[in-house]
Amino acid sequence: MDRIQALEVFVAVAEAQSFAGGARKTGLSAPSITRGINSLEERLGTRLFTRTTRRVRLTDVGLAYLEDARQILEHLQTANDIASGAATNPVGQLRLTCSHEFGRIYVMPVLSEFLDLYPDVSVDVVMVDRIVNLIEEGFDIAVRIGHLPSSDLSAVKVGRVRRVVCGSPEYFGMNGMPRSPEDLKAHRTVAIRPVSPSPEWRFGYDMDQMVRIDSRLTVSSVASGIEMARRGWGLTRVLSYQIGPDLESGAMQTVLEDFEPEPLPINLVHVEGRRAAAKVRAFVDLASDRLRSVAVLN
Repeated sequence: MDRIQALEVFVAVAEAQSFAGGARKTGLSAPSITRGINSLEERLGTRLFTRTTRRVRLTDVGLAYLEDARQILEHLQTANDIASGAATNPVGQLRLTCSHEFGRIYVMPVLSEFLDLYPDVSVDVVMVDRIVNLIEEGFDIAVRIGHLPSSDLSAVKVGRVRRVVCGSPEYFGMNGMPRSPEDLKAHRTVAIRPVSPSPEWRFGYDMDQMVRIDSRLTVSSVASGIEMARRGWGLTRVLSYQIGPDLESGAMQTVLEDFEPEPLPINLVHVEGRRAAAKVRAFVDLASDRLRSVAVLN
């Protein structure tokens, strides 16, 4: 096993936290993985992992070595891309991460078009409702909703979303519309935990107005909460993009618009400079154009 392959094996085992997981990721056998790690540790004269019967963990030296190993492999990939033309022609695998509902409703249509335009590119999409570290977890692009911290990453703003209270026309026809946040106490509400983790719902541009909402129904699924509101059972609070198709069709409508908090920006975040391969630039260009054209995101 050469030194580059040994680094790839080391990173794979570290990310999987197991030799078996590293073997699956690299396509090597478990014995080959074990021999590779043992040889690497012998060459370095130090332990990179502590082993237990269930998993392996990085030592302090291993943690520091992991960051350096990733950078070496990334620089090598950049050099290979430039030599092979991937820096100017979209080829290879694009890894993208986004939230579940945004990905389902808005990213997948863009990806369908992107794959048709660039047949030499494959895409791996990971939909998770958490902030993913692009560098550490090996992603090319992240779709981020919310204000961004300072970083060395590039960000392209493609829209914004509102935090809205919504319900079906049938519900409003039977129960009337709330005119102020306090009026919500007299309405049936569905609390969606990922959107409203606290019973205190905040309103106002600076979120300086708080109303305690004692919902009879609390769900962990955004889609389930929206479905209950769509059926006319009660009101719920979501991000505007999550009911974009319902707003366009008239199946749902929003209330209390004058009391909404400041909208949240939507950004395509990616590694900048010469490390941004053609596949990344091509997707960012296409997605920026398509997402900016969606009225509910602006």
